[in-house]
Amino acid sequence: MKVTFIGLGNMGSPMARNLLDAGHELTVYNRTRSRAEAFRPLGARVAATPGEAAGDAEVLISMLADDRAVEDILFAPHNALQVLPAGAIHVGMSTISVALSRRLAEAHESRGQSYLAAPVMGRPDAAAAARLFVIAAGPAEQIEKCRPLFDALGQRTFIAGQKAPAANVFKLAANFLITTVIESLAEASALVQKSDLDPAAFLEFLTESLFSAPIYRTYGGMIASQDFEPVGFRLPLGLKDNRLLLEAAGAMEVPMPMASLVRDRFLSGLARGMGEADWSAIARIAHQDAGLA
Repeated sequence: MKVTFIGLGNMGSPMARNLLDAGHELTVYNRTRSRAEAFRPLGARVAATPGEAAGDAEVLISMLADDRAVEDILFAPHNALQVLPAGAIHVGMSTISVALSRRLAEAHESRGQSYLAAPVMGRPDAAAAARLFVIAAGPAEQIEKCRPLFDALGQRTFIAGQKAPAANVFKLAANFLITTVIESLAEASALVQKSDLDPAAFLEFLTESLFSAPIYRTYGGMIASQDFEPVGFRLPLGLKDNRLLLEAAGAMEVPMPMASLVRDRFLSGLARGMGEADWSAIARIAHQDAGLA
């Protein structure tokens, strides 16, 4: 399949490599040109603009940081929307707002193109191992057409619905749950350590009993060791997703008090100079509040 991949960050780069490994014909574009040039020796075509990248694509995949980056690619001068062929599919794998997802679906439909929202769950190591979880929403026929791409990127694809914004609601709600797990683990860990108990033993108890899910193992291990490297998902991006969640909740008149608490944790982290830290590093704040070093 002729695929254009736009956005070669910590997640996008390993995803693009997996598409090449699966035998797809790949064109890449990235705002920082050096990231794209790294793919030329691997057999990818490197485009100078989003429009050049999208010109002959069957499927355009965007994996970008936020709404503004997606809008710049799709709607700004030299954009991809104007040149993407009729009948082509744009697969938006970024975590973006529900409102922008709806706007993208309408814009593509008006030009005879299709839009699928397909954000992913997983950190960069999962992306490199093709072990992501894909959340897809949009026309069923187009999802099936893209399934070989999803299979090359992840271990399972979940269908959220036939309208693209459904996948974005799923993703924002799931990220919200991750942040509440991080916060609750941090508070519980602070109590354990303040009681002069072994956080590693507490983590073993949790993950070998009722809390055996990967999310508790991954973030519980980071919190128990107070080691938040390597950075898989930067704290400002966590705050961005939290804001998108609260925006979507406000539009649907759904109170989410826990989301507001986590928002304040993220803001506190930024105020303490944690802008380059992993989003799980907000756990340090719970420990500091408890008087722990």
